[in-house]
Amino acid sequence: MNRNPLIPFALIGILGLGLMFVLSFVGLNNMDEIASDGEEAPQSETAAASPEEIYQQQCLACHGADFNGGVGPALLGVGDRLSSEEIQDIIKNGKGIMQGGLVPNDKLEEFTAWLMEVK
Repeated sequence: MNRNPLIPFALIGILGLGLMFVLSFVGLNNMDEIASDGEEAPQSETAAASPEEIYQQQCLACHGADFNGGVGPALLGVGDRLSSEEIQDIIKNGKGIMQGGLVPNDKLEEFTAWLMEVK
């Protein structure tokens, strides 16, 4: 007698679907833990960082390694064009496509002073 060749494929399909549902429910139970891990890590890393390190982590991709810009505007001589308060407002609240809050509030003044010296 011949065996039915579809039975192994059906068992694999049923096992795969069952595993998918089980892992989905496990992920739902850990949803808050997963979401909080992604948000807390950058803040804790930048809290103890120097302004140069914060720039490397948060700003380099858009403003460039040599401050000449790219996606974001050039930062060379930004202290000549904008006041300290204007720079702090842009860093804190964002402008255009730049999101705000990339620099922790306790490092905002130090970062602004460093950025104003970029020539």
